[in-house]
Amino acid sequence: MLRLVSLKLGRLYRYVKLVLGSLAAALVLNTHSLLASLQRNELSERRFLQLNKCPACWGTSWCRKFLNGQLRLESWGRLRLLDFFNVKNVYFARYGEPREGSRRVVLKRLGSAQELADIDTKICRRATGRGRCDLLQALPATEFASLNGDVRLLTPGAVEGWSDLVHCPSQRLLDRLVRRYAETKDSGSFLLRNLKDSERMQLLITLAFNPEPLVLQSFPSDEGWPFAKYLGACGRMVAVNYVGEELWSYFNAPWEKRVDLAWQLMEIAEQLTNNDFEFALYLLDVSFDNFAVGPRDGKVIIVDAENVLVADKRLIRQNKPENWDVWYESKFDDCDKEACLSFSKEILCARVTVDHNYYAICQNLLSRHATWRGTSGGLLHDPPAEIAKDGRLEALLDECANPKKRYGRFQAAKELREYLAQLSNNVR
Repeated sequence: MLRLVSLKLGRLYRYVKLVLGSLAAALVLNTHSLLASLQRNELSERRFLQLNKCPACWGTSWCRKFLNGQLRLESWGRLRLLDFFNVKNVYFARYGEPREGSRRVVLKRLGSAQELADIDTKICRRATGRGRCDLLQALPATEFASLNGDVRLLTPGAVEGWSDLVHCPSQRLLDRLVRRYAETKDSGSFLLRNLKDSERMQLLITLAFNPEPLVLQSFPSDEGWPFAKYLGACGRMVAVNYVGEELWSYFNAPWEKRVDLAWQLMEIAEQLTNNDFEFALYLLDVSFDNFAVGPRDGKVIIVDAENVLVADKRLIRQNKPENWDVWYESKFDDCDKEACLSFSKEILCARVTVDHNYYAICQNLLSRHATWRGTSGGLLHDPPAEIAKDGRLEALLDECANPKKRYGRFQAAKELREYLAQLSNNVR
C-alpha cells in the first residue's frame, strides 16, 4: 500500500514538475511579448474587443470609454499566456472617469473562445452553408435580421425557446426587454422598430447566445433586484459592476456571518419567486461561484445570470394551462455531481406556485446535501453546539432540500427565513 502511494506521489511530482517547467520555458521564450502585453492597453484595441464582429456582438454603448483608454486590465489579466486558464473569459479591470478616480469592474465575453467561434460558424452556415464567411454579409440572411424595421413588436413566436430567458416569453416580458435595452440611445420605447438595424441584431444575438446582459438590464439592481449592475458593452465585451468576493470565499467565515448570508439567500429566493411584478425568475444554475458578497454592505448579489428562466404569472393565470393552479414541488436530486438540480422548464412555465428557487438554494448552498470543490455540509456547516442540539435548523434545512411532507418545502422555506432572521437579528 505504501509502495502504491509513493508511486502515485512520484508520478504527481513529475507531472507538476513538467507543467511548471513548460510554463517556465514559455515565459522565457515569450519574455519580450509578455513585457509588451503588460505595457499595452488591449482594452483600447478594436481587435481585442472584437468590434469587427458587430453587429454580431453585444453592443457599443461603452466603446468610447474602452477606446479612450478609460479601462485597463489588472496586472495578471494582461498576460495572454494565462488565457488558457481563463476558460470563462472573465476579466477584472480598472475603470476611471476624469476627476472621479478609478474603480474595479468585471468584463465578460459571455462565452468561451470555442463558444464564440461556434456562433460565428452557425451564422455562416445558416447564411451560406459554409463554416466560414464574412459575418457582415451573412447576417442579413439569418433570423437575426428577419425582424427588420417593418416589424413593430418583438413577439413570443419569433424568439420562444432561443434561451432560458425566453423559454416561455410573454409579450409583457418582451416589451420590457426592448424598453430597457441599454445598447441604444433611444431606450424607453417597447417598439422594436424604433431600434436601428444594428441594434436589433445585437439584441437578438445576445438573446440567443447569452441573455445575461438583458436580465441585468430588465431587472436592474437600481430597482432592488439582486443582480450585478450592467454598465455597458463594446464589441464582444460586456462590463458589469464588481460586487466583491464570491460566496465561496465565505464558506468558513464566522458562524454569524454565514447565518446572515444564508438569510439573504433565502430572501433572494423569495423575491425572485413572489414579487409585485408577477414575474417569477427561476435560477437554473445555482452554485457558490454564481453569487458574490459586497465587502462594505455584506449584500449578496447574483453575478452569473445566464441561466434564468422568467415565467409570467399573469399570463399563466390568463391562459390556465393544465394544473396551472396546483402547487408544484421540485424533486430532490441526490446525484454524485456538484451543483445538481432537477427541474422541468415546461412545468416552471405552466404553474403559478412553484418551490424551485427555495429548493435550489437549500440543496446546492445551505443544506448538508450541498457539495462544492470537494467540500460538503453547505454554508451552514458546523453550527454552534446549542443550535446543533436544538435540531430545528437541521430539520428545516432537510425539509427544504428534500421534503418528507406534501408541500413541506413551502412551509420549511418560510420558517427557515424567519429562523435565520431571528438568528442573525435581521427581523424586519
